[in-house]
Amino acid sequence: MHKTTAAMRKKLNMVPDRPGVYIFKDEQERILYIGKAKRLKNRLRSYFRRSASLEPRKTAMMRKVVDFSYVITGSELEALALEVNLIKQHRPRYNVVLRDDKNYPYLRLTVKERWPRLEVVRRIKKDGSIYFGPYIPASSMWETLAFIRRHFHIRPCRYSLDRPMRPCIQFQMRRCPAPCAGLVPHEEYIQSVKEVERFLKGEKKELIEELQEKMYRLSDTMCYEEAAKIRDNLHALRIAFDSQRVISPELGDIDVIGSYQEGKETVFQVFFIRNGILIGGKDFYLKDTGYIPHGELLEGFIESFYVKVIIPPGEVLAEIKPSGVRELRKWLTQRSGEKVSIKIPGSTKEKDLIAMAQENAKTAFLVRKGVRPEEILRMLGKRLGLSRMPSTIGAFDVSTISGSYSVGSFVWWEDGFFRKERYRHLRIKTVEGVDDYSMMSEIVKRTVRNLGEDLPDLIIIDGGKAQLEVAMRALHEVSGSDREGVDMVGIAKRPDRAVLPDGELLPINDGKADALLLKRVRDEAHRFAVSYHRKLRGKGLLESRLEGIKGIGKKRRLALLRHFGSVAAVGESTAEEIASVEGMSRKLAELLLQELPKRTRG
Repeated sequence: MHKTTAAMRKKLNMVPDRPGVYIFKDEQERILYIGKAKRLKNRLRSYFRRSASLEPRKTAMMRKVVDFSYVITGSELEALALEVNLIKQHRPRYNVVLRDDKNYPYLRLTVKERWPRLEVVRRIKKDGSIYFGPYIPASSMWETLAFIRRHFHIRPCRYSLDRPMRPCIQFQMRRCPAPCAGLVPHEEYIQSVKEVERFLKGEKKELIEELQEKMYRLSDTMCYEEAAKIRDNLHALRIAFDSQRVISPELGDIDVIGSYQEGKETVFQVFFIRNGILIGGKDFYLKDTGYIPHGELLEGFIESFYVKVIIPPGEVLAEIKPSGVRELRKWLTQRSGEKVSIKIPGSTKEKDLIAMAQENAKTAFLVRKGVRPEEILRMLGKRLGLSRMPSTIGAFDVSTISGSYSVGSFVWWEDGFFRKERYRHLRIKTVEGVDDYSMMSEIVKRTVRNLGEDLPDLIIIDGGKAQLEVAMRALHEVSGSDREGVDMVGIAKRPDRAVLPDGELLPINDGKADALLLKRVRDEAHRFAVSYHRKLRGKGLLESRLEGIKGIGKKRRLALLRHFGSVAAVGESTAEEIASVEGMSRKLAELLLQELPKRTRG
């Protein structure tokens, strides 16, 4: 309870009944707490009443308060804006304050310039440029920037280009079209800029269709070298798009906030989703939060996070509604320049995203508290009843659509990290049609033969009892009794559960670190299989329209293109003209003319 002096009571009586910000100070004039209020008089009096029921943290704070001040504002929204800026400036002990002072990187596409460029910035200006980000960790941004500079022809320099100059080494390396020397038409350059914009926005379908059409036009006009460059870029683009973690395209731009709290400590996890693609995530550790109501804690976190140089997306998805949500929404909209909504999950996809953020927050908490990989593996061994504590984990998965472009994947986890140099992807060779069990058998046998003596201690199979039994037989057939030290377990979905060799089912939805690890390794195998499957399907779309026609192999395809110059010219020729080409016959020519009109450009 606070001992209110006569001077303090007199000062309280003079507080206006207006919106504003109040500041509590201790005897050394240090700021202890900064808050906002719709009605300053009522809020301040609530702290000093004898009957005030404050949570323990604020009760401890009030014992130190010897003075207060306040600033009147025109509205609640102005009070919120002033509060977050003052908290950022003074970092009071009893406010929710993030200790992370970094400004996160964005990519800026300067579309208002005559010759636009792409650059890294950490401050956002209202200059008409298009900003992409934030990229957390920054390594993903540097990888994206390097990819763009390899495959899209826009300038990397910051010169004004007001007057002509000699091209630099970037032009010689074919990394820049040299607009500085007038070596590229402006219209062509702007087209490249639009392609970069589409790539960064994740407009996969539109960009690939656009480049495919351009490749076919060049091919049909016998510009084979230029067409080949676009073909190579398309291949690289498909791999890049496949490596992105697509959450759900319909979600658009959204930040997902989940948390984990234990004792007096809380970890918040934020996922940044742009155009349905997860571009980054960051965890934030807060101390002394044990007695703060969760809605108030979430409100303070959102204020502290978005007061930084971050553009709020159109939607912020949170596990519960934060306190003061109406004014918070207005403030975020003001910072963004466009409408921002704060919502709690409604759809299954949104609930899954919050659950994923909460799981990652818990993992970050355990790592911070010193739960090392060895301890997690010990927990895992005990849960599954393994013959020994595993130090390495491998996982298999299969990806197919109606038996087409069927592939398998194998991933490797060791010492807390995925070892991507040990990953394997395999195209199914011995199985036709839809037969997941035979496909699993094939990829296990081929991978085990390839790895030889160096197998992981624990192998995870993405599937239930049947898939696990098939995989165990395949392992035994290849290695016999030499692999008795290798444990195997299946991980089934809906609900997530571990399947042991004896058929026992163990739930793994308790959120513990070892259960999270099992699901994480399984999901990585699934991601790797799906990305390779998409790559093959994408390659299939890029194959020549002549490919796949019975009897037309690589040599005949090249002979036809050399003779006629383009696929379109082949289709316009007669059977006699086609049959005159080396390696072709009249029967094959007629088959070709029957099949070619059925094929489209992708």
